[in-house]
This record gives sequence, structure tokens and C-alpha cells, in this order.
Amino acid sequence: MRLPLFQVDAFSSRVFGGNPAAVCPLDAWLPDAELQAIALENNLSETAFFVREAGGLRLRWFTPTQEVDLCGHATLAAAWVLFHRLEAGLERVEFASRSGPLVVTREADGWLAMDFPSRPPTPCPVPAGLVEALGAAPRETFASRDLVAVFDSEAQVRALRPDLAKLATLDTFAVVPTAPGKDVDFVSRFFAPRAGVPEDPVTGSAHCSLVPYWAKRLGKSALSARQVSARGGELRCEERGSRVRISGQAALYLEGFITW
Repeated sequence: MRLPLFQVDAFSSRVFGGNPAAVCPLDAWLPDAELQAIALENNLSETAFFVREAGGLRLRWFTPTQEVDLCGHATLAAAWVLFHRLEAGLERVEFASRSGPLVVTREADGWLAMDFPSRPPTPCPVPAGLVEALGAAPRETFASRDLVAVFDSEAQVRALRPDLAKLATLDTFAVVPTAPGKDVDFVSRFFAPRAGVPEDPVTGSAHCSLVPYWAKRLGKSALSARQVSARGGELRCEERGSRVRISGQAALYLEGFITW
């Protein structure tokens, strides 16, 4: 077996920044166990696979431990591979996915803009064990796919050193601390140890909940965002009712083949 493999640093204009994603274009779907084994071997937060079917391109994402229903940075990486390596001149791509149709377009300045579903979070009590797991108390919490933990300052979010084993016991896919930014509208981090992702460097899908929250709180639809992980990443976001627009850059790190 010989499969093409690309590794792209998403939400970054340079390699060694943003969030690395593996992208494997396929002629036909492999068994799920093999897709999962490839993702585990890649040992990145996400590996994206896509196949051209009768109705168009279908995209799937796997962490090292499970398939997920939505991933932003690996979608950005997959679109970059199509635009820059597989279909030169392409300006727009639409993927079918478990989260419905996802469109990615090239912007005039080279950024790639993703059209994703909005997932507004709803207020919820601070879950038992969250403060101990994060090592700090958020001012409030909200629930969507992820648990959004709102803090007062960027410095608080940057300073978090969570107990990942304790975070993994919480009944949520991920915990997303967020706060107003010093020179952007908001910052965030993303911890999903239950899904095999201790800390994700930059997480597009989390912004499906962060964008509607901050748009409502700040009273504006266009937002600048930064994920303040060690690698860091920049996002341009827009609230569009039932959808959100999430834009980022990407840089190719590796191109080769998987063989077995």
C-alpha cells in the first residue's frame, strides 16, 4: 500500500507555527480501522482523509484515538493541499462531512476562508471538578460540543497549567478557556485529553462556539482571534447567523508517502 501524505501547519503563515495536520487524499475509503491506525501513527491532533465520490469530495477527520464530527485546522489543511498541490487554479472547494457541507474559498490576500456551522454555547453551571482540573476558576461557563470557560484576562488563559488527567474525567469533548485579548478581540486555548489531544495548538471547530459568544458579548460580527498555545495561531472570524466564517493561513511542512 502506498498513499500520499501531506503535513500542513494550519492557521500560520510559516512552518513550525499554527497547528500541524496530516492530509491523506484517497482514491477510495480504507477500512475505518486502517484510517484510525494511520492517524495514530501520524500522532498529530488530526489526520484528514478525503475521497472524491459521485456527489463530490467527502472529508473525514481522525484524532489518534477516534473519528470526530468537525475539525477546522485539518479542513484548512485539506483545502490547501487541493488548492496548491492537486488542483492548481481551484478557488473554491466544498466538502461533504458529518457536519454537513463545508465550503473553503481563497481570499484575495491568500488567506483561506471556511464556512462552518455556528454552535452557540448556552450558560451552564461550573461543572464539579473543573476548577481543580484547570487550576483556576472561570467567571462563567457555557456548554456546546465543548465546555467554554470564560476568564477575565488573556494573562489568566496563558497562565493555565491544567491537570490533564483530571480534565479527561469531565463529561465534555474538550475544555476551551477564553478571555478578551490585549490586541485581538479574544484569545483561547483548547484541551481535549479524552480525545487524545492534550492541548491543540489552534482549533478551528472551537470557534464555531467562540465566535457567536464573543460576537454577542462585544456587539460586533467581524472578530480577530488568537489561540495562545505554545505554537500559537491567528484567525479572522465572522458571525453570520447560522454559520460562522473562519479564515486562516497555512504552510506546507512535509510531502511524501505512507507505505505498508
